Amino acid sequence: MKNKTTIVKIVAVALAVVMMAIAGYMFREHRTYKEPVVVSEYITEVKKLSDYSDVIKGTVNDCNVYIFDSGVPGGTILIWGRSHPEEPVGVMACSLIVENLKVTQGRVFVIDSMNTSASTNTRVGEAYPRFFTYDCGWGAMKWRFGDRAGNQLDSWPDPEVYIHYPSGQNLANVDVRNINRTWPGKANGLLTERTNYAAMQMIKQEGIDLAIDLHEAELEYSVENTIVFHQRGDVVGSMVSMDLTADPFDVAITCNYSPEALHGLSHREIGDWSDCVPYTFEVAEPMLDRIRGITDEALLMEGKDRFVMLAGDHKPLYSPIDESGWPIEKRVARHITTILKTIEWNNMINPDQTIQVEGIPSYQELCQSLAPYYYTPATAPADRVYYD
Repeated sequence: MKNKTTIVKIVAVALAVVMMAIAGYMFREHRTYKEPVVVSEYITEVKKLSDYSDVIKGTVNDCNVYIFDSGVPGGTILIWGRSHPEEPVGVMACSLIVENLKVTQGRVFVIDSMNTSASTNTRVGEAYPRFFTYDCGWGAMKWRFGDRAGNQLDSWPDPEVYIHYPSGQNLANVDVRNINRTWPGKANGLLTERTNYAAMQMIKQEGIDLAIDLHEAELEYSVENTIVFHQRGDVVGSMVSMDLTADPFDVAITCNYSPEALHGLSHREIGDWSDCVPYTFEVAEPMLDRIRGITDEALLMEGKDRFVMLAGDHKPLYSPIDESGWPIEKRVARHITTILKTIEWNNMINPDQTIQVEGIPSYQELCQSLAPYYYTPATAPADRVYYD
């Protein structure tokens, strides 16, 4: 009996060691994976965010800044994704732009991974996939899937209450790692505060006119399929909303003012602390809904869930959903098309800020497939391959 007990203990310990080793490998693979980007032949320069402020230098959030400068005077726009890495359309849209863009007037800055730390994290108890992929024919584009908040390995400890700087507003303690609650940043703060501080220095130093922050939201959330703008962007934002709702969007894109009393968000603080006019774009992502079924990569990419659809029949949702779901192609297409339309309307309303771009596919082309617009790093020239 004693020998049997000893054997059981040994087996149990051995299994525990094996499981820890597998888990350790999986965690390390997720954290250290490098995402390739094959930049457009028309790119001008690739900087690091720390080139604008060294408070972020040497950290996981010292991201690439992809710069397209036409050499022709005009406006300047900044576009970024992955404020919240559980909202993958941002990084996918930004990568697609970086790989295809040509600017013929003005300048375009793109950051495809603003909060890389959060892409190495996961939501505890949510069964999130570690990665997601998109089949491109030549192989698959692969990105990390993460959480809203940065990794505690990079930012510790969380305060008991996060006091936003400089407003002094009290927010949830975890929001100190949420990059869309820490604008305009703090030079001596924790990681996301320093990241936003460096981004604000870039906005000021480069004289950026427009800033677009790409997001997704659960269908249960009221700020859905919408443009949120600082009050100085109300005319452009309203015209974009009406134009795209008329054609080509089948689901309306609404517009909302940024709440003046809610601090830390890009659409509020960038506009308050610089001359830049900020916008946030939201699109439906059923993966984020609490009433969803199986949480897997298929749900993330196809945007189909029978439980979310059933909830829609009983009207607790702020976005329609049917058997076609909210596929990744449609979500990426909406964001990219809204970016192009924002540039178009800003050109008309503020002609001194004119930006002209080429090479970006249409809404209909993107809805059909994203595959033709991502390129394999295996055969690309080495000087056009960067990693995030």
